[in-house]
This record gives sequence, C-alpha cells and structure tokens, in this order.
Amino acid sequence: MNQNNRPLVEALEYFKERTPVSFHVPGHKHGLLSSLPEGMRQALSYDYTELTGLDDLHEAEGIIQEAESLLSALYKSKRSFFLVNGSTVGNLAMIHAACGIGDTVIVQRNAHKSVFHAIEMTGARPVLLSPPWDMHTRTPGVLTQEQVEKALTAYPQAKAVILTYPTYYGVTGEELEKIIELCHACSIPVLVDEAHGAHFIVSEPFPRSAIELGADIVVHSAHKTLPAMTMGSFLHIRSELISEEKIAYYLQMLQSSSPSYLLMASLDDARAYAASYRESDKRRFMELRSSFIQELKKINHMEIVETDDPLKLLLRYAGHSGFALQAAFESEGIYAELADPYQALLILPLWNRESNPPLKEWKKKMIAAVTNLGKVDDNPAFLDMVTWPDGISVLAIPPYELVNMETEWISIDNAAGRIAAASLIPYPPGIPLMIKGERITEHHIRALSALIEAGARFQGAIHLEDKKLFVLK
Repeated sequence: MNQNNRPLVEALEYFKERTPVSFHVPGHKHGLLSSLPEGMRQALSYDYTELTGLDDLHEAEGIIQEAESLLSALYKSKRSFFLVNGSTVGNLAMIHAACGIGDTVIVQRNAHKSVFHAIEMTGARPVLLSPPWDMHTRTPGVLTQEQVEKALTAYPQAKAVILTYPTYYGVTGEELEKIIELCHACSIPVLVDEAHGAHFIVSEPFPRSAIELGADIVVHSAHKTLPAMTMGSFLHIRSELISEEKIAYYLQMLQSSSPSYLLMASLDDARAYAASYRESDKRRFMELRSSFIQELKKINHMEIVETDDPLKLLLRYAGHSGFALQAAFESEGIYAELADPYQALLILPLWNRESNPPLKEWKKKMIAAVTNLGKVDDNPAFLDMVTWPDGISVLAIPPYELVNMETEWISIDNAAGRIAAASLIPYPPGIPLMIKGERITEHHIRALSALIEAGARFQGAIHLEDKKLFVLK
C-alpha cells in the first residue's frame, strides 16, 4: 500500500473543488452562514457529512475504509479504527468488549479517568495495582512483571489486564513484553492505553509500541504527539482473544453518528506524516532536541530531566514548584503541557527535516519568565510522594453500586476512613488521586493537601473554596 496516499484528504479537496450546493447538514452551509473569524470560517468549507462519495465511518466501504486500511498496514494490526471522540472512546470500547457486570479486571492504579469510567459503566470490579514510585521523574511509574504475576495468581478469573504505556511523563520501563506474554499464557487479553505513544511507530530513538510488543488492543491519541486535530485518535486490534466485530459494535454505539470529516482528514494526514518519517527526520529531531536542551542548560538553576520518550522533557527550577514555573512561562507566552509540585512537563514537536524552530528566542522568553520567579534557597516542603500506596487493592464498594446511596460533603480533615462518592482527579493529567468507591486514607489526605498548597487544579469530588470532599453518608 502507498503510505503517501491520503484518501480522505484528497476526497475532501476534490469535493470542495466541485463547489457543491448544500441542501444538507451542517447548518453553516460550507461556512457561508458562520460569523466565526475568517481563519476559522475557512476550515468550515471542508466540514462535510456522509455525502455520496465520502463514505460512512460506521459502515466504511470507500475512502474511510481505505484510510483505515493504510493505518492498519502502518501499525501492523489486524484492524485499525479512526476515533473521533478521543482516546476516551477507545478506552470505553475496548473495556466494554472485554468484560461485563461483576467481572474482575486488573488495572494499573495510575490510569486515566476514562479507564475507570469504562469499568464503572460495564459494572466490572477493578483490582488496582499501584506501580512503584519512579524516583527519576518523581511520579508513579509502570507495573512490574512480578506485580502482575501476583495479581493473576490472586485473581485467576480476571477477564482483562488494563495498562497505561507510556505514562504521561514518558516512562515505559522494560517489562511490558514479559507482562503481555504472562497474561497470554493465562489466556487473558492485555488492553493498553497508549495515548502518548502514537509516534512510537517511527521506531528508534523512540520506544517500541505496545502493539508491536503483543498487546491485544492499543489506543493512541494521534492528536497528542502526531499532527492530528484535538480528539483525533486511533484504536488497533491484534488479538485472538477479543474480536474486531465486538470492538466495531461498541464503537458504533459510543462514537458520534455525525463524525467530523475535518477531524478524520487530520487523522489520515497524521498517519501519512508518521509513515513518511525517515532517518533524516529522526536525525533532525534529535539535533534540534539536543540544541534545545543545551539552551535550557544555560538557564541558571534550571534542571532538565529526560525520560524514556525523547518527546518528553521535565523542567525543574530550584526553590519553586512546577505550578509556579508553569505560570511564569505562561506570562511570557510559553505553555507547558502540565505541572505538578516538582516540575513542568514539555511535549516537544515531532520535528522533521524541514523544521527550524526559534530555539534561542524560546530560551530568552524562558529566562525572562524565571527571572520574575526569583530564587529561594530550598524547595518547598511538598509531600514525599514516595509513600504512594503499593501492592494490590480493591474498592470498598464497586462504583455502579453507589448510584442510590446517600452522600454528603465533609471537611477534608475528617475524610480519612470514609468512602469517596466520586473520583477526585488532578487535571491534567487526569489520573485519579481517589477513585469513586475507594476508602479514603491518610495518604490521600496528605497528598491532596500538598497538591492544594502547591496550586493544583482538580475535577470531581472536591469543593476547593471550603476544602470539602464528596463522600458516602
């Protein structure tokens, strides 16, 4: 197959050139009735629907089928799908396809909230595995083979193992392939939220993808690290344990019946970008990355932390939290992906041989930003998160049983020992600190208090203004 082809992009261009008359949805009529700013309105001239010749995402047999076939060939899957509702819908679909009410699933504790939403929706019972604390990035890391083996021994009835790879911070570890082999020896499918690894397909210097390592289903956020529009994602199947028909069934139920053709065209384009990425592109990426790191090292008191994924860089500034550093950068028009108590996370562009970014200009802006921060002698006394809970745990009450139970708001100081009535999620990255149905511990309270003090933002079961948590009565 010719990976340089972009069937969706080419079809939309051809269709527009014919200056079609619209007596169909959407109501902006190729942008003619829109009052959006000119730059935005221009894109609407490509915002079509399921017209003759433009195929149907949910019953693809034309250009969308061709585009998805090119995607599958690139990632070497049995079948690949375009996702127009983000990786969230991919996680929902793969978990619905693997389990149902009362089934046991083994899940990595630092998974995205969409994974726990899917488990709640299916009525499955999660067994939580907390990965070791990664001292290098000061974040929860990835699971070990030993942890998964213990969980499978304790819960041999598990219907699936759900993993996150890499972590938001680019940590991959070295045991995923062994974990997958271990699960397959027990005929248990491995479902991987690889939202931050769509670019791994270009191979070294990037890590290997979970689909290459043998995972049954892998979900990619193409918009995170490839040049696709926000919400554009992929799902890949390479399994003898879960059928592609089941996945297709749930995607039809869970995805929009009016998918954006602009978004799908951007997925077609992102696939072509990854497929055309050559050794010369990788050399240019690494040269620019190295130059950028050297410029950052010239900033006094700045620490640069590299991770398993070369696309990720962590920046720490002595005496200040990651939240303070993020705010300082934003005052100079530089926006990091996220911050935590220790650092700000940068996601680099997947530069190619034609890229020529203004690295020295960026450094000047960063110097101006940190100059406004000032200098203190010691880092703030944040919680030592090495006390991140380890081992195997289960929820006190499965989330689906909480629907009709009475709830209340209570002071954070009095919440230890109570059961969370909703998940509490620092956002970004969207990894729950407390999971709906989980018993709240002193560790949760200490971590939450430290995050509040540092300036974190939250979604879910908290009233920050009066410091209250949402719990069962």
